[in-house]
Amino acid sequence: MPERPRNLLRATLARLMPGAAELLHYRRADFGVDLQAGVSVAAVSLPISVAYAQLAGFSPVVGLYSVVLPMLAYALFGSSRQMIVGPDAATCAMIAATLSPLALPDSEAYRALSVSLTLLTGVFCVLAGKFRLGFLADFLSVPILAGLLNGVAINIAFSQLGKVTGLALAGRDVIGQAESLLRQLGGIHWPTAALAALTLAVYFGARAWQPRAPGALFALAVATFVTWMLGLQGLGVQVVGPVPPGLPPLIAPSMPHELFGTLVPAAAALALVSLSSGLLTSRSFAARNGYSVDASQEFIGIGAASIASALSHGFAVSGSSSRTAINEAAGGRTRMVSVVGALTVLLVLLFLTDLLAALPAAALGAILIASAFSLFDFGGLMALRRYSRSEHGIALVTVAGVVLLGVMSGILLAVAIALLRFLAQMARPSEQQLGRWSGHDGFYELAHYPEARAVPGLLIYRFESPLTFFNADFVRQRVLALAALPHARWVVIDAISIAHVDLTGATMMRDLQAQLAVRGSQLVIAGRMAQLTAWLNQRGIAPESTGIRFYPSKQAALEAYQACEAGHHNADVAPATGTDTTAQGPAA
Repeated sequence: MPERPRNLLRATLARLMPGAAELLHYRRADFGVDLQAGVSVAAVSLPISVAYAQLAGFSPVVGLYSVVLPMLAYALFGSSRQMIVGPDAATCAMIAATLSPLALPDSEAYRALSVSLTLLTGVFCVLAGKFRLGFLADFLSVPILAGLLNGVAINIAFSQLGKVTGLALAGRDVIGQAESLLRQLGGIHWPTAALAALTLAVYFGARAWQPRAPGALFALAVATFVTWMLGLQGLGVQVVGPVPPGLPPLIAPSMPHELFGTLVPAAAALALVSLSSGLLTSRSFAARNGYSVDASQEFIGIGAASIASALSHGFAVSGSSSRTAINEAAGGRTRMVSVVGALTVLLVLLFLTDLLAALPAAALGAILIASAFSLFDFGGLMALRRYSRSEHGIALVTVAGVVLLGVMSGILLAVAIALLRFLAQMARPSEQQLGRWSGHDGFYELAHYPEARAVPGLLIYRFESPLTFFNADFVRQRVLALAALPHARWVVIDAISIAHVDLTGATMMRDLQAQLAVRGSQLVIAGRMAQLTAWLNQRGIAPESTGIRFYPSKQAALEAYQACEAGHHNADVAPATGTDTTAQGPAA
């Protein structure tokens, strides 16, 4: 192949599948370290994926289906060379919250709906990447994410209380499950509870002894061995049971038209959470290791992983900070870690599913509760309170919404509150009057600099917001009120902080100029002169016809005002006429 087409092909491949382009130039010297890191990642992914599958309402093997192809897909399409994708606590809780009211967990209908939900989630993620909609992930701000994760942690912990106590808890939400637990306290199955306690002790002990070790795998191995040695299954301790080996069966997506209103918004919310969590993970590890990631390509990579999961009968996945940390700690250097990890899980799926069948359900529940502990961040909530009471309030509302209303409703409530707060801030923007400080250059905010003084007859006003339909009338009223106390002959609007003006804002400026002119005041806009006059010219409006004066800066406006005032003063002080020497406002 000639050199130019070959280079074009490489560039296209690098743009569409950056991972494939890197793997084609893989260095053999890296394989030893990547092999060790890939096996370590698989060792952590196996028990977590099995546990998260049960959290999402599936049989344990579906968790493995959600690892193999998704890890390979992300390795090809993602932009991070380190991030590991797979089942995630928040997304699994959202899947269960969405599908449980629609079908029985792990039924054929439930799995078919899950395939549709996962496929839609992946498509939304890919579209977000293709259309460069990275800003959508920012809708889940730090307070909302903190509240979401803490709320999900509480939901997960309560959802597993039945498994670790041997009780059949009624109720779909935290309150119902807590009430059911309190009514049945006397019926706790103590062998099950003791095994769960042992699993937690081993897990946290292993993490304390060696934080980077696969503590979940070690704890489950100990619990399984104890169950077998003591014959706990004969005492009523439940185990996972037979797990079908081999590849998953094909399941057609189920998309009943009457469920569009449920599945489509749920998929959009899942995509938003997956994108936010995955991007946060990839960016943090990239910054730590001195490289950068492409946000749009990250969305495509996570979307491709979810689509691959749907095709393999899995469920929606996201980036995992814990498994990515294991990759980094093991010295993983390239995307080959994901390939090795996926193939290792595939080998277990093909040949070692009998080991999964002996896993105690109580131990899996204990691992999920331990994962919930890692999600819960009380210190982070308190740090938010010290930083901003309003942000702390949004986080608490998110926690309460997720716990009381469910994950989906809680997220929507928190986003709605955050948007309302943002709109309130834009509708009543921060404002300042500016003046001069004797002996200093520039302009100073009168509210913050006691030494600064307003220029007599001149109001310099700044508001820090776009000028749009929801704040235009507020700004008009504020300017009129400030210009009257005392009377301002020139009213200067500092346009530097006005990033955008819509039609309502432009109309308000015209009306404001007319109202000020009646009072004998001149409206002046300082800053962004070139942009504003170009905007007017494009619409066939001559700037001089507006009655508004435009200047490139506040300093230029001040000098023009002083020159105008001096001209009026010189004209008014002719001694022969004996006329009033009071300076008059300039004509529009």
